[in-house]
Amino acid sequence: MFISQVKPSTSQSVIFNPDFFVERLRHEHPQAFADLVLSNITRLIDLPGEEFAQLIGESEAKLPSASGFLRSFNFLKRKDKGIVFGAPLTEEGIAQIYQLIEYLSKNLHVEGLFRVPGHSIRQAALREMLNAGADIDLETGDFHPNDAATLLKAYLGELPEPLLTHRHYQAHLKIAELTRFDDKGDKTNEPDKERQIEAFQLLFMLLPPANRSLLKLLLDLLYHTARNQHINKMSAINLATMFAPHIIWPKNVMASDLQGKIEQLNKGIAFLIRHSQKLFKAPTYIKEYTRLYFTGSKTLQSRDDSTLCSASKQELIPVVTAASPSPSVRTIRGEVSSSSSLKSPERASYTESALRELYQQVSTMPESAKKKKLIRQFDKQPLLTPSSDSRTPFSRKHWRSRSLGGIIKRKVLGSQVLREKENSRLPSPPPSGQLMAKEEKTPAVEE
Repeated sequence: MFISQVKPSTSQSVIFNPDFFVERLRHEHPQAFADLVLSNITRLIDLPGEEFAQLIGESEAKLPSASGFLRSFNFLKRKDKGIVFGAPLTEEGIAQIYQLIEYLSKNLHVEGLFRVPGHSIRQAALREMLNAGADIDLETGDFHPNDAATLLKAYLGELPEPLLTHRHYQAHLKIAELTRFDDKGDKTNEPDKERQIEAFQLLFMLLPPANRSLLKLLLDLLYHTARNQHINKMSAINLATMFAPHIIWPKNVMASDLQGKIEQLNKGIAFLIRHSQKLFKAPTYIKEYTRLYFTGSKTLQSRDDSTLCSASKQELIPVVTAASPSPSVRTIRGEVSSSSSLKSPERASYTESALRELYQQVSTMPESAKKKKLIRQFDKQPLLTPSSDSRTPFSRKHWRSRSLGGIIKRKVLGSQVLREKENSRLPSPPPSGQLMAKEEKTPAVEE
């Protein structure tokens, strides 16, 4: 939130929420919002059809199955279910648990916080008060911070579904596998933190509102706890080890059921703790799109992989929507403006430069069967050129009246082709001014 003191008519301050249009799109056009976020998630991580269907809830989440009944039996033994413990996540329950979070945030100096268990009798009394919906004054000294910390973990563990949800389980595993590429385009073992943060920002936008609210409160608490590790001896990885079973492990499974994923899950939660202050902000291009959606152009855009490395963090680079690997991404009906930004001079220049470079690389290759094959592919493959007045951002139809090879040749050879045509048709070459005018009328390539 930013506060601006500049207001022409009154002296009152103006509160500006940079995510205002993002939240407005979420509430007014939830399907358009989901399509926008999903199209960018599938650009960052590979989600085959079944895993994508799980993410959007069209099929049941595929999770590790329990090999025994011990954890399930303990789950069934839980008592004192009320509006908080053992109940589905609600705003009312979060309001009660926030009392624990607020109290713990004032006691981050306690050594072994979240690791050392509290007193069982005090915990039982505090649990009963929270379940009854009571307002509790935890500053009286009747309870120890370890009591509140243990109950917070118990609350998360007794939710019917993990805080990060079963739907998102596979996506979390895929994000943890995002690594950088070397100069040759090969994957390395170095995690790509920027892409991971971007993926988590998008994934968290798909969480139910109650889950997202509590997750933000929890990660903020753990972030500040880890910042005081020189006092409390609890680092981000120590905290992740304590909380991963409660917020990301599928319900009713043992450690042996996770098939060697425990370390990966723990590191993933530690990453969320370390970068929690960035994860609940919408990416810049999402903010820009939603702003344009309500104030100007409504053509849905997405950043492709090539711009992720070169794009500045402070600017929005207009690019073509990346093709989603899932058939479930839907079209936004009736909300595409005819005043598309696809024809801007900057985009035409960028595309023309890229096409020219590609054609030159192919044309300079030595004569070979491979070169001929590439040329044939250019001639046969149609170019994706969505029309601003008849196509939506997710449309996969092609203009079959144009070939990629033909457009490349026209863009690269340009005036040379036009001169040859003019010379063959006219008895004498036209004046240079007319030729230049003719060249200016050559249509720009649309992305």
